[in-house]
Amino acid sequence: MNALTEKQLEKMLRQAPTGADLDRAVEGLLGRAERDGLVDIAYAGVDSPFGELLIARTDRGVVRVALPTDRGRQRPRDEVLEELAARVSPRILESPKRLDEERRELEDYFEGRRQEFDVPVDWSLTSPGFRSRALHAVARIPYGRTKTYTEIAKAAGSPRAFRAAGTACGYNPIPLIVPCHRVVPSSGGIGNYGGGPEMKRALLGFEGAL
Repeated sequence: MNALTEKQLEKMLRQAPTGADLDRAVEGLLGRAERDGLVDIAYAGVDSPFGELLIARTDRGVVRVALPTDRGRQRPRDEVLEELAARVSPRILESPKRLDEERRELEDYFEGRRQEFDVPVDWSLTSPGFRSRALHAVARIPYGRTKTYTEIAKAAGSPRAFRAAGTACGYNPIPLIVPCHRVVPSSGGIGNYGGGPEMKRALLGFEGAL
């Protein structure tokens, strides 16, 4: 393959779209990819009082909400996307427009205008069996209320499996929408949380549950 001459390179640069033209070209390519069924997961960032969240959805619903921190450490966006690619599909695209409703509901929640989420959920990242039953029970906890890990274990069909209920909450792929921050120890205190105890305490205080 022959190398480009300087004049050929200059011509290509002059003809390349810029500014609004480039934006339209990119949007056109992204739109075509979605129309042609080349995208299984769309994702976008969402501002929150705790930092930027990452939210991802499939055609079935929200599949992942990544908090700014995960068990006390910053979790890079690429790591979350790699997990989605490995466990759901590698056909991933950043598409904020496709997540308009999900982003709006989260923003309304943080601004105190929403107490329940209406967006559908895709449970693909939740293991079947007890863990799935536990997280479905968590999803039913009302705003401003809490339940203990023992109560969640009982609702999931295994009253003594309170530690397993804690593990299910710890691996909840859709925090906030599936509100595992509303699950607390029966012995008192607030317990652990993927986003850290400070975030959990702040969320419970914000909802009036403390």
